[in-house]
Amino acid sequence: MGYVTSLIVMLGAAPVVQEDGQWTMPAKDYAASRYSGLTGINTANVKRLRAAWSFSTGVLAGHEGQPLVVNNTMYVVTPYPNVLYAFDLTEEGYPLKWKYRPYVNPAAIGIACCDVINRGAFYAQGKIVYNLLDGHTVAVDAATGKELWKTRVADVNQGESTPMAPLVVRDRVIVGTSGGEYGVRGWVKGLDLESGRIAWTAYNAGPDADVLAGPETFKPFYDRGRDLARTSWPPDGWKHGGAPVWGWLSYDPALDLLYYGTGNPAPYNAEQRPGDNKWATSVLARRPGDGALIWAYQFTPADNWDYDSVQEMILADLAIKGRRRKVLVHFDKNGFAYTIDRATGEVLVAEPYVAVNWARRVNLATGRPELDSTKLTGASRGNVTDICPTLEGGKNQQPAAYSPQTGLFYVPTNNMCMDYQTAPVTYLAGTPYMGVSAPYKPGPGGHLGAFIAWDAARGKKLWEIREPYPVWSGALATAGGLVFYGTLDGWLKAADAKSGAVLWKFKVGSGVVGNPITFTGPDRRQYVAVYAGFGGDWFLLSGDVRSDDPADVRPPAGFMPDIARHTSLGGIIWLFAL
Repeated sequence: MGYVTSLIVMLGAAPVVQEDGQWTMPAKDYAASRYSGLTGINTANVKRLRAAWSFSTGVLAGHEGQPLVVNNTMYVVTPYPNVLYAFDLTEEGYPLKWKYRPYVNPAAIGIACCDVINRGAFYAQGKIVYNLLDGHTVAVDAATGKELWKTRVADVNQGESTPMAPLVVRDRVIVGTSGGEYGVRGWVKGLDLESGRIAWTAYNAGPDADVLAGPETFKPFYDRGRDLARTSWPPDGWKHGGAPVWGWLSYDPALDLLYYGTGNPAPYNAEQRPGDNKWATSVLARRPGDGALIWAYQFTPADNWDYDSVQEMILADLAIKGRRRKVLVHFDKNGFAYTIDRATGEVLVAEPYVAVNWARRVNLATGRPELDSTKLTGASRGNVTDICPTLEGGKNQQPAAYSPQTGLFYVPTNNMCMDYQTAPVTYLAGTPYMGVSAPYKPGPGGHLGAFIAWDAARGKKLWEIREPYPVWSGALATAGGLVFYGTLDGWLKAADAKSGAVLWKFKVGSGVVGNPITFTGPDRRQYVAVYAGFGGDWFLLSGDVRSDDPADVRPPAGFMPDIARHTSLGGIIWLFAL
């Protein structure tokens, strides 16, 4: 068995095997593979897949994330107001076992960037752990729905919010903050699973003591020196420099390393923050027990384009130039796909997976991109045109999947370019710290997105399915030879993992920005589940997709003028079976 399928995780005192019939954590396993070994639904029979059940969440915001399935119970977390549902899969109609409705400060609505989404929950030791939008992490009894603890981890008044999904490693709950648009100082925190007490806080910018970068433990592959996360900023710039953590987390139990990516430096005008701005737009490897930083690598130094690096770090064992390596694979917003030694941070492969023109290549000897100087931005440069990809990235938060069966990575992508103009801004806590205008346009070929298969050992795209709109759902790979993904115009699709041939599709009623999962029901049948519910970044760009507000009849963005013909807002959880 490969790394992701043989993984045994330690949750507390007793080892718990990641049984393929369940889905207990956001990305299926600590490797963030989003791969299931189930074969009941396969290339031979997927055309017979039918809707088996659906449930309306009653929430109009974007439904990112994914449900959990544990012990014949399905757990669903909604966008704000972050209601947690528990459905009994053993009874006809899957009735509600209980509903947990927390208090969430409505002030978070005006602070949260890019819709009031939630990216999901984690099951550990009888608890469902997840983040509320307003800066709290909660633990709920999985059997009863009783709140066990609630901890404030972020400050809405400073522009912080917490839509990301936590990761639990042993007795640590790992959480991070959003707010790069508000000039927050990004961090991750380790909470005690039993009590919710904050055990450690690690900042992503500032002095080594705050970053938890000890001289004996912190060994980056490419960088040398002390206080790198302070000296690579202008004086005090790191104090409100962004580098938030709002994406996905992964963990290698053999190395005892936690991996996560950081977001953009603030403000968007790069001329106000000369230097590399470490560790924004980076991957950091930490020990989950105490938060100690072991290594870090920066994908886009001195980020000029809002190229957050919060996308998932998928762990796999691959043969690179004839040598078996323990790697992490990352599809960055900047358009390059990176294959990195996950023990050291050495970049082994870095190739563009979408159209890229801000850089010519990544120099593997230095780890740095070789820039096209005509695409550098800043207030003094005025409007810089035709930069590829946009600040939505070649891929954004929508997670890829890895199949050890094919050895390929399956990636939802965007195909867009932008113009980019910034202006000087002044920092004021809790207010936007951006100063940017960046209209989008279709990329090469005219389509706005594609679902692709990627060989991370060679840095090669093997096939693609072109889509008229950006592909903003996550991917699911299965041992049945299938990959699943959703589209903004409201389709859930299944494709042959080897060839990319679309074998099945179903119209789910609203655009898909969530991530499909699969599990075994109490009847021993395999099911596929997904959230439908248009939103996320696309709500403000899509025109009249909200029907509950007669005044909300905004025109759509020019690059995507007709999306409202195909979808409107509205959250639904769907289940499919043969």
